[in-house]
Amino acid sequence: MSRRNVHPLAHLALMTATALFAFPLVWMVLSSLKPANQLTEDPYAFWPTRWQWSNYPQALSSLPYLRYLRNSLILCTGSVIGSVTSCAVVAYGFSRLRWRGRDAVFGVLIATMLLPWHVTMIPRFLLLRELGLYNSLAALIVPTFLGDAFFIFLLRQFFLTIPDELSEAARLDGLGEWGIFTRIIVPLSKPALATVALFQFIASWNDFNGPLLYLSDPQKFPLAYGLEQFVSSYSDQTHLLLAAAVMFTLPMVVLFLLAQQTFLKGIATTGIKG
Repeated sequence: MSRRNVHPLAHLALMTATALFAFPLVWMVLSSLKPANQLTEDPYAFWPTRWQWSNYPQALSSLPYLRYLRNSLILCTGSVIGSVTSCAVVAYGFSRLRWRGRDAVFGVLIATMLLPWHVTMIPRFLLLRELGLYNSLAALIVPTFLGDAFFIFLLRQFFLTIPDELSEAARLDGLGEWGIFTRIIVPLSKPALATVALFQFIASWNDFNGPLLYLSDPQKFPLAYGLEQFVSSYSDQTHLLLAAAVMFTLPMVVLFLLAQQTFLKGIATTGIKG
């Protein structure tokens, strides 16, 4: 359906939904610029009575933001590399290779999505501790190299949409499976791989339970866990809490704005095919 054929009420409904979803974010940004006394005396006021830009430097000086940001970027980068690499390889095996029991094993893999995180929490913790990874960012990065059922499913469905004729032609030219994967499948799957990367980046950026479980050294805290420590210490200074929350959210907003076209293309082109 072209844009010209969209009913005006549909545009109105989308604009209304956008405003409703954007309102909390806009309110947070505006409130982060309010004086402390306004948040106490009139917390529901929308506009600041005085634009207090000093809230941001004061908040950033009250927590090691750059250290937390560095740890978060290391965690997210390592997790993205682990998820994209492992899930793409496994998805290729489930979609482009034929072997006995493939569909049954894939069904078991999909069934693991029903397991809540709490079921594997203790065994994973004991395993990573025995491997000497406790209290390190590696404890959060290494598991991503073992694949994720949802990402494998997502990539498998995309790989199934790539014509088999391309792989057959490559095999006739003497190209092996690894060559087909790296030279044909991966280049044609950039939107889907970018979608997985963005999903994993967001998950690692917002992860609180992982750092809470595996990290005890404040020098290694990422932003999500460091912000919680900041909230505990400055619970009575709402203007600083809101400024810190904006600084936590800002990188994700920038990332999505930069990658939204690739992200939407990856979602749109991932066919749900049996």
